[in-house]
Amino acid sequence: MVDGEHRYPLRVFYEDTDAGGIVYHARYLNFAERARTEVLRLAGIQQTELRARYGVVFALRSCSVDFRRPAVLDDLVEVRSRFTSLKGAKLTAAQSIWRGNEELTRIDVEVASVRDDGRPTRIPATVRVALEPYLQSMEQG
Repeated sequence: MVDGEHRYPLRVFYEDTDAGGIVYHARYLNFAERARTEVLRLAGIQQTELRARYGVVFALRSCSVDFRRPAVLDDLVEVRSRFTSLKGAKLTAAQSIWRGNEELTRIDVEVASVRDDGRPTRIPATVRVALEPYLQSMEQG
């Protein structure tokens, strides 16, 4: 964590690119999900345990992606993540992908805590407590 922001480095592999040699658009969402999962792990939350213990999973409800510049094969990029809101069954995050000092992509996501039947349910209290130190309002950063 740097200034309330989790940083997750990763390398762009050939499998991440499209016929034009740039990162395929959907892969940015994969990169962002990996980074969010690592923040959860840092908070002591494993998604398999979340399901086994509470019967819930986090599912992507909505996302907005702003592609600014492309990443290419062999780039070392960094996904920067901030959880910005935790309410009821909803967790929101502001994420961005950087190559050095160059911002490539901005991704705003909302995930929902859902039961096995797909219906939303409140995020368990112990999970909320574990995530609170990782929350940062947009006004703070």
